[in-house]
Amino acid sequence: MSFGQAHANTIGGFAELNGGTTGGAGGQVIRVSSGVGIHQALCTRASSDTPIIIEVEGTVNHGNTAKVSGDSCNTADDKIELKDISNVTIVGVGSGALFDELGIHIRNSSNIIIRNVHVRNVKKSGSPTSNGGDAIGMESNVSNVWVDHATLEASGGESGGYDALFDVKNNSKYITLSYSILRNSGRGGLVGSSDSDDNNGPITFHHNFYENIDSRTPLLRHGTAHSYNNYFDGIYKSGMNPRIGGEMKAQNNVFENAKDPLGTFYTDKLGYWDISGNIFASSVTWSGEDDDYYPAGPNPISTTSISIPYAYSLDNANCVKSIVLATAGANKGLAASDGSCSVTTPPDGGDTGGGDTGGGDTGGGDTGGGDTGGGDTGGGDTGGGDTPTNLGQNLSIGGGADGSSKASGTSYGNVIDGDLSSYWSPSSSTGRISVKRLDTTINAVRIIEASGAQGNVTSWTLKNHDTGEVLTSGNAIPDVITFSPVNLYKVSFEVNSSNGTPRIAEFEVYNAN
Repeated sequence: MSFGQAHANTIGGFAELNGGTTGGAGGQVIRVSSGVGIHQALCTRASSDTPIIIEVEGTVNHGNTAKVSGDSCNTADDKIELKDISNVTIVGVGSGALFDELGIHIRNSSNIIIRNVHVRNVKKSGSPTSNGGDAIGMESNVSNVWVDHATLEASGGESGGYDALFDVKNNSKYITLSYSILRNSGRGGLVGSSDSDDNNGPITFHHNFYENIDSRTPLLRHGTAHSYNNYFDGIYKSGMNPRIGGEMKAQNNVFENAKDPLGTFYTDKLGYWDISGNIFASSVTWSGEDDDYYPAGPNPISTTSISIPYAYSLDNANCVKSIVLATAGANKGLAASDGSCSVTTPPDGGDTGGGDTGGGDTGGGDTGGGDTGGGDTGGGDTGGGDTPTNLGQNLSIGGGADGSSKASGTSYGNVIDGDLSSYWSPSSSTGRISVKRLDTTINAVRIIEASGAQGNVTSWTLKNHDTGEVLTSGNAIPDVITFSPVNLYKVSFEVNSSNGTPRIAEFEVYNAN
């Protein structure tokens, strides 16, 4: 499969319509490793609509991104600017594409594909700022955009300087977001920026993982959205929010640990929903109705009927969680569902990034840890140093993480992201960090302290968090901590005392031979 080609059975959704979305299919393929490289590739085309496929490998940040001028582009210094252009594919390859504190902005453009990219910690206030705080944002006469296998994450909400992960506004139409992770943000995203912004959509969301989001999954004004086979874990204030005539068709989604996952919220201008096949777990809670608050539950029923004009296959809701965790996000080899609860990977999927790497932090102001997991990182250092060959697979990759507290600027998920430059610290000199969603037998872990912090931990305990059993304990942290085999869901490393601030870069878990 060529990255620039459009395949109706892989795009899925409204991006298939209005002439289809093919991105840079048939155009020149250019590989770059910086924001300047992306802008140069756009600016050196024969025209602003000459097809191009831009392969990105490495970390793109403010330090290597700048405005480039040319007749076929309209770029900017502080973001990846896809403005006044068409027929472009941007895809992460090799070890992955990480857009660090740098957002992707689509404006007055059409036929755009963005795949296999990781965008994190884009801020609208503080330093550095980019793209109004949106990981990916589109506005002003945008059409036919497909974003696929992306990991979009923040480290909190507005108070931390962040805005949204995926915003669509000001006449943006025929869009699909698929197989992506939206994580650790106050706002998932919106369709329509105000009550008067009434010409957006239709838009499709399918096989996405929403984790630790306060609200807007999405906020939908006026337009039509189709949300199917998505997994939601950790919705803290409100979820899908169709309002002022917005219509949401929600099918075979799974909601866990969610407050008011569907309804019209914070306005008396109602929206509508057509729902079927969704699973609302026992951990879902519903608020009472108020003058400007209209939850769909506790016994959700449809309030309208919505017809979908394209073909699609629904996975059974009972397998959606496992399918989404196995496929959503960057660096998953473009793995996807076959529509029958099985995972398929394209033959060249391995060229689109490294193996699965762990999730981000549990932002949004939760304490003691909303969980993280299933996420991916592109670029940066991978692995935990020189791992002994007899340990086997690091089981924390693809798992989840939480803890007792986290110091400002650090994240629980940093211990399972395969990146030695990121780390977790407790808010004091002691604390707990845990890896979960294991559900397997383990007998060894590696606790890797961050550079410059080796030896800070002076007393520790490793516990089976499920039962509270102490697996082992010690003072200085050895290279490998071994113990009798135990089957568990969650394992915890407790820092009992330290010299200086503990900084844990990686928490690797093994069933060693």
